[in-house]
Amino acid sequence: MSEIVGPAAAALASLCPDDVIFLQSLPKAELHAHLNGYIPIKTILELAQKYSPSSSQTTEVADIIEKLKSGVVLNDLFDFFSLMPAIYTLTSTLEAVVTTTCAVLQLFLNPTSDATESPQCTYLELRTTPRTTTHMTRERYLTVVLDEVEMYPATRATLIVSVDRCTSDSDLEEYISLALEMKNRGRRVGAIDVCGDPRGGDMQSFTQHLSRAKGASLGLTVHIAESTNNTTEDSLAFLSCRPDRLGHATSLSDELKTLFFEDIPQPGTECGPLSEFGLRDPLHPLHSKFQDLKEGYFLRFVSDSTESEEAKVQMSFRADAEKFSERAAIKDIEEMIKQAESPNNARVNGQYKSCIEICLSSNLLCKTVASLDAHHIRYYLKNDHPIAICTDDALLFRMSCLREYFLLLAQPPLGLGLSRDDVARIAQMGMDAAFLRPRD
Repeated sequence: MSEIVGPAAAALASLCPDDVIFLQSLPKAELHAHLNGYIPIKTILELAQKYSPSSSQTTEVADIIEKLKSGVVLNDLFDFFSLMPAIYTLTSTLEAVVTTTCAVLQLFLNPTSDATESPQCTYLELRTTPRTTTHMTRERYLTVVLDEVEMYPATRATLIVSVDRCTSDSDLEEYISLALEMKNRGRRVGAIDVCGDPRGGDMQSFTQHLSRAKGASLGLTVHIAESTNNTTEDSLAFLSCRPDRLGHATSLSDELKTLFFEDIPQPGTECGPLSEFGLRDPLHPLHSKFQDLKEGYFLRFVSDSTESEEAKVQMSFRADAEKFSERAAIKDIEEMIKQAESPNNARVNGQYKSCIEICLSSNLLCKTVASLDAHHIRYYLKNDHPIAICTDDALLFRMSCLREYFLLLAQPPLGLGLSRDDVARIAQMGMDAAFLRPRD
């Protein structure tokens, strides 16, 4: 594993040896590991030495490799996505896929010379998108990756099939069909993951395909509300499919938490009466959504009106516009609630607790959260909502499963300052959220 840098290095320096031994001893699950985001830099360099790029690709690939060697500095979440094309280029053959998959599995699950990282976790869910190149079909790619995953027992490793948010409808259908076909053959496919640049894609079009996957007993995890670029409508489309797990959920709105998570907010702060009077209350969980909708409808009413400009400033006209906008906003919110509570989305035992995949270092380094103190993990811990500590893309963030746990135990401002009991409980929540791991 790479040298410890960033937030984890400072957190580790503050811990005593007994703390580190305690964290090493915990059974831990890594549930958010992207295959191409976890390739060891040593393996990347080996692939680069064997690669014979075209002249148009030489400069780009060389530049990215140099960035990865020296350590990448990200100014925001979207800098990350610019690095991936070069990685895909280096892993475009079946031989490279076997090499990288084997290296990543060994990194997580095999003993190493570094005792502090050996092995990283007890159980791994590796995720990847089936790829087609001049050297392989998507089915062949997935088969080769599964061959490597299944070298380990089912108690150690499972594969998640990822689909990009910008995937076409026909390709998405193919991905889902391929995952189901592999599962029906007895291959170790546990779930579908939706990932990719959060600024892209129409999530409304995804819901039919995702519901099909869930209906066939595939698990579902989605990257949701990664940044403020994700809209409420975007998140609502995902949540209406009742994902088993949510990736990041950094900017998930209070109104959606209220609609879909019955354990949030805390007892005593439940949603008040759904009327214009209740929704006007700033303390109402849906107040901000109501205000945004109402403002939009008000402006539309004024813009669409054929009244003269002089008439539009009259109190009677403004009152009519206000009534129209409030009624329209309430109707939209009622539809949101209806969709959230429809028979197809029925809550189990009156509750829906989708485990949140938390990637502390990724959030900090991509600047989707300002600090650990402001991190949304505190919100979910306060409300006893299931979470799993994950690493995201260690190739970029120089993290490991254990290093993320340093941030849980270290005292503020270097960490969250949780007790050992709390950290052990969080580790168990991650194990419990696994898709296919046989229970002891």
